[in-house]
Amino acid sequence: MSLAHDLESLAIDIAREAGELARVRRDAGVAIAATKSALADIVTEADREVEALIRARLAAERPDDGFLGEESGAERGTSDVTWVVDPIDGTVNYAYGIPTYAVSIAAVSGEPTPGEWQALAGVVHSPVGGEVFHAARGEGAWLGASRIAVNAEVGPAGALLATGFGYDPATRPGDLDLIGRVMPELARDLRRGGAASLDLAYVAAGRLDGYFERGLAPWDHAAGALLVTEAGGRFGRAEPDGSPRAPLIVAATPAIFDRLAAAAGLN
Repeated sequence: MSLAHDLESLAIDIAREAGELARVRRDAGVAIAATKSALADIVTEADREVEALIRARLAAERPDDGFLGEESGAERGTSDVTWVVDPIDGTVNYAYGIPTYAVSIAAVSGEPTPGEWQALAGVVHSPVGGEVFHAARGEGAWLGASRIAVNAEVGPAGALLATGFGYDPATRPGDLDLIGRVMPELARDLRRGGAASLDLAYVAAGRLDGYFERGLAPWDHAAGALLVTEAGGRFGRAEPDGSPRAPLIVAATPAIFDRLAAAAGLN
């Protein structure tokens, strides 16, 4: 088997264990531990505990690999593999008891920087729904044991799209302007799920036609981007303002990618 396949299998196993821990901790009631960039950007004790579990499992199985996580930062390894992890993507949903959250784990090679790495494996696991979306480079995208693919066509009513908003209130006028450009151009409706990794997984599975958002961190999209491309979709990332803190992400079926990218200002 390929290295990518082995990494995928390991990520699936760890994501399931991490997801069960997150679910159990949520059922028991989470304690708010801190805030990050703004009040809405909630970090919970469960976030930290789940990431610690993932790091411990990876260190035991692949001690030479690097790690880039939301809660514990970056650590370069001596191998060419880095794990990019969001222990609980959708922490606001999680804190409020909304079941739309996920464990996102990706393995990448090369520089651990979006645009410079090559994704090898990616897993997005929804603990409440019990769904595991997974992909290995060159081996397609899957939901459990079933292969998934992006929608081949978009109907005359328009595309079903998803987006999100950043935590910084200063960016929200720009977010609304972005929606105002995209909606009249090609959208039949818009969804706002609150977990970028799941939005990308849903594009891969044909549940959405496209997704766009500004301000995502690397761990938000590392696994989901591979799911989209392995499912036959297209993924783009750019920094229109020249700032790595404000990247624009677009993912979609090829049927609408160019139009969505143009409307969102990716090109």
